Amino acid sequence: MSLPDGVSRHDFDGTTSIATRGHPEYGERTDGEWRRWDPHRSKLGAMLELGMETGLTADQTTLYLGAAAGTTVSHVADFGGPTYAVEFAPRPTRDLLDVAERRSNLFPLLKDARKPETYAHVVEPVDVLVQDVATRGQGRVATLNRQFLADDGYLLAAIKARSEDVTADPEDVFDEVLADIDAAYDVVATERLTPYHDDHLGVVARPER
Repeated sequence: MSLPDGVSRHDFDGTTSIATRGHPEYGERTDGEWRRWDPHRSKLGAMLELGMETGLTADQTTLYLGAAAGTTVSHVADFGGPTYAVEFAPRPTRDLLDVAERRSNLFPLLKDARKPETYAHVVEPVDVLVQDVATRGQGRVATLNRQFLADDGYLLAAIKARSEDVTADPEDVFDEVLADIDAAYDVVATERLTPYHDDHLGVVARPER
């Protein structure tokens, strides 16, 4: 498995896991300056643990959609460059602000990922677009935010089947969302995120040329 600089496999009391260096934020195990990147709490962490080639690199500029309280985006900011974190709900955004106080490169935005025009004046072109939004129209969210992604960048999306349709077969939902993503991207890899997250699909895509 290829890991970006700044992410390493580390031993935590006999358990080996991916980890970053930074301030702990969600009760994760720590060892000195290392903090475990818990794949059960992070879809992107699950993608890395499962060996998906994400294209992540150190010091990249990132737009993170669906940052919630900052669990995953805190790890991204640990090894990345400027990191813009979009979250719609005010309550988790308050926790996200606390996370950002400890990371000068993390910029929280209380915005709706379905309305990128509301933050287009703030976000610079990015190297990677990470998406973890619990909403209908996840494929459309990815295509709407394509405008921020460099032509040689990566979309890393965690598609949640139950957010689209709680009654449909997850595989059918994934096919529909991927069809929407195909409008603006070339999908290069997909993988179910079990055993870490049920009914989720990890997606790696590149901007369509």
